[in-house]
Amino acid sequence: MFLCKHSLPPMAQFTLTFILFCILTFSLMSNSGLSQTTLDSAEEESVYRVLESINSDIHWRTLFPDDLCISAPHGVVCDYFSDSDSAAADNSFTTHITELSFGFVSDYSPNPPCNANSTLDPSLLSPLSHLKKLFFYKCFSQKEIPFPDFSPLSIQNSILEELVFIENPALFGSLSGKLNNLTSLRKLVLTGTNVSGTIPGEFGELVNLEQLTLSRNKFGGEISASIFKNIIKLKVLDLSENGFKGIVPESIGNMTELLKIDLSFNEFSGKIPENLKGLKNLEFLDLGYNHFANCGVPLFLGEMSSLKEVYLSGNFLGGQIPEIWERLGGILGIGLSRTGLIGNIPASMGVYLRNVCYLGLDNNKLEGIVPEAFGALEFVSELNLENNILSGRVPFSSVFASKLGKKLKLEGNSDLCVDSDSAKASSTLGKLKLCNRTEIPKFALLYRGSSCPRVHGSYALMCIGILIFLRDLF
Repeated sequence: MFLCKHSLPPMAQFTLTFILFCILTFSLMSNSGLSQTTLDSAEEESVYRVLESINSDIHWRTLFPDDLCISAPHGVVCDYFSDSDSAAADNSFTTHITELSFGFVSDYSPNPPCNANSTLDPSLLSPLSHLKKLFFYKCFSQKEIPFPDFSPLSIQNSILEELVFIENPALFGSLSGKLNNLTSLRKLVLTGTNVSGTIPGEFGELVNLEQLTLSRNKFGGEISASIFKNIIKLKVLDLSENGFKGIVPESIGNMTELLKIDLSFNEFSGKIPENLKGLKNLEFLDLGYNHFANCGVPLFLGEMSSLKEVYLSGNFLGGQIPEIWERLGGILGIGLSRTGLIGNIPASMGVYLRNVCYLGLDNNKLEGIVPEAFGALEFVSELNLENNILSGRVPFSSVFASKLGKKLKLEGNSDLCVDSDSAKASSTLGKLKLCNRTEIPKFALLYRGSSCPRVHGSYALMCIGILIFLRDLF
């Protein structure tokens, strides 16, 4: 019986297509000799020993007794390479380990699990001449070990492209001399460790780096300007949540391919470097919670039209919010909380920032009204204006207030008032005082033809009633 593929349900069509693909692939591999290639015994022994050092409780050799390029734990990855000496003659290929990932991430990435006694000796990796990626997630969490020295691998493993350590608090020591000459590195990630010291000068030799993430560690000190002079391919720079001090090196402005800079939660001081405006591709800038002070919100931000998120919160910048928003229509998030801002909120922010999802202007000394244009921000999901000196009527409809709910934050502005409909629509707005239906400004003169004092509310009405009574009496 022949089955028409188009008469099958979509899932059955996919299954049939996949089976046919596997059969075809196996046939091609068999004809080309790929099925007969085996992993070099030295590489296989190297992987077994690394697995045993990561978790000695599991009998890896018993569970995976065959060629590790045919049957291996998730996270052990092989690839085929043509033999340059004989490929032209007999189409010969070899197999090599290219990736090792350790630490259970999820059911979709069930890498070999680590245990409390996990260790790593980089010398075990020496036979892995084609290794491109090393990944460790929560592997070194209890038994303290110094950050491994990878410098001996610089000759044999010069093709290593990714070195990733995520959430390994038992790692300590410094990076000095540990990564020398790994010039093929494209990604270096070290987050959630106790590694300390400064960024070594040899980092300037990692000329192929595209991502440098050193967040949530114990690094400190000043950053040498020379480090970033040659790393011009960098796209991601994340040094957040450390103890770096001093000024931000202006050489960062030379890395014109940068898409993301995160220097938040450090102790950087001085002025925000103006040459950042040369980073025309930059989409994410977070300098929050440092010691930048008395320099105002940088005007050059208005020239960085690719920005999607900018966070400067927690720095006492001072000054007023500048009129720089016309070319920043792609902004999705702005954080200017606790920056010492004064003056009014420019209406232009509501006019031009139509794509903004998060806007934080809280805990400043902003005064005046809330711009009516803010009520037209259709994509905003959090608007925080609390703890300022804002006054007047809140210009948001009940629909707008209901959509944001608790993410509309206006408390701490004692002279703000809200309509009853909006107050009912939002629990946060319900905490503000209700506006007078007559919308009479405070201390306004209600009856200019009389000699009544400039009073407000029920006192003004009483005054008018007395005048009418006296007129009728005489």
